[in-house]
This record gives sequence, C-alpha cells and structure tokens, in this order.
Amino acid sequence: MTVTRFAPSPTGDLHLGHIYAAKVAHDLARESGGRFLLRQEDIDAGRVKPEFYRHIEEDLEWLGLRWDGEILLQSGRREAYEDALETLKTMGLAYPCFCTRKDIQAALSAPHGSDAAIYPGTCRALSKQEAHDRIAAGEAHAWRFDAGKAAEIHGELSFHDLRFGKIRVDTSVNGDAVLARKDIGVAYHLAVVVDDEFQEITHVTRGEDLLEATHIQRQLQSILGYREPFYLHHALVRDEHGKRLAKRDAARSIRSLREQGCSPQEVSIKASAT
Repeated sequence: MTVTRFAPSPTGDLHLGHIYAAKVAHDLARESGGRFLLRQEDIDAGRVKPEFYRHIEEDLEWLGLRWDGEILLQSGRREAYEDALETLKTMGLAYPCFCTRKDIQAALSAPHGSDAAIYPGTCRALSKQEAHDRIAAGEAHAWRFDAGKAAEIHGELSFHDLRFGKIRVDTSVNGDAVLARKDIGVAYHLAVVVDDEFQEITHVTRGEDLLEATHIQRQLQSILGYREPFYLHHALVRDEHGKRLAKRDAARSIRSLREQGCSPQEVSIKASAT
C-alpha cells in the first residue's frame, strides 16, 4: 500500500507552494488506494504558534485534502529521536560539536579552507576525553553525524526518485550535518527519518529544494536499519519573478485567498499552474 505524508511546520500559514506539495502527496496516495497522512513538524517550539496548527488543518479541509488517521506531532516524539541518537552515539557515528556559527564561518573562510557551505569537521578531531570534559563542564553543544565513518559501514548507497531516477548517495553533499541542535535536542534530518519509518511512509514527496537532504537521510535509514522509501522531489511553486514562495509571502497564503473570496477550486488551480 502506498503511504504518503504532508509535513508542514506550524510556524506560519500555508501558501500555494504548500498546497501544491500537499496535493502531490494526497493524489499519489489516493490514486493507488493508499493512505495520506498529516504530520505537524513542531519541534522548534520557539517558532511555533498555537493558531497555526488549526489554520493548517482548516485550510486542508477547506481544499478537500482529507488525511487518514491521527495527526502526528513531532513535539510528542522526543523519546524516539533520543533513542535513535543514542544508537548512533553507541556506533560511534555521532559526535559533539561545540562550534558556534561564528566559529564555523571563520573556519570556512580561512586560507585553504573549503568553499562549500558545509561543516569543516572541526570537532570531529576532539579526543573522547576532551569532548567528555567539555560536556561535563556544561558547555553547549550539538551532535553531528560522522558521514564518512558511516559510509565505511553502509558502503555504496542510492535512492530512487520518481522524477530524477536513480541517484547515488554522495556523503560530501551534506557533510557532517547536525542530528541534534543545541537548543532543542534534535534536528530535521534525524526527526524526519525516524518519523517516516514510524509512519511506514512508502513514498516521500516534497519539493526539489530538499533533494540534497535525501543523501544524508538515506545514510541514516541504512545505518538505523529502516526501510527505503521511494522519493518524488517535485518542482517548486514560484512567483512571477521565478522566486520560490515562502511563508513571508502573506499575500499568497491560503487564508488570504479565502478572505478574497477565492473558491477551493480556484486556489487548487492557482497552486497547480503557478
């Protein structure tokens, strides 16, 4: 059975780009008699606002995009993320990072430094004792994924995208990405992989801007023994200047279009044709 999901963050109102993403996931599931799930990615409590949970649900229902089962809230899944992180720590694939953004920026701009906007691996070189002592002293830290070491375990990996075909995993795309942020104890890559496995997602549909994220997520799936889903990284909805829509584009929010008197059919056409 095909199982898809739409996973917005309740940090703002849905816009046309969100609705296109929701329709892609919804239609793929419905065309095959599968299930369409809704997940609220609300782990970043500092940016979440209570009213946006309701707005997201109301907009989807107004558009006729009905989801199956209960809504999954990431805020109630912290124990699952912690368990996955502990597994990676035990395997030696997660290490503490004490670097600030300023530290990382300085390292990237140093002579002979990498031009790529990925973490240069500074804290990977810390001894276990030094890392332990700094944690014991209460120094703030994130946890990063040792992508190179993980690759030695899982070997060559690929993923299949229904639009782009077979893509080989490249560990240099994301580098040693953050698994757990300093402030909230988890980060996007780990949370989404754990939740997709928990919800038994068979097809991950999302915008093409997240295509690169799939490289590290396939690594995590393999290392954690999770199933491999299919992917569909669809085109993005853009404005008249070719710029992709963002939540700050309030004029294109679904609620604003509803207030202007647009019908669900008109909004669906706008989302498909933009």
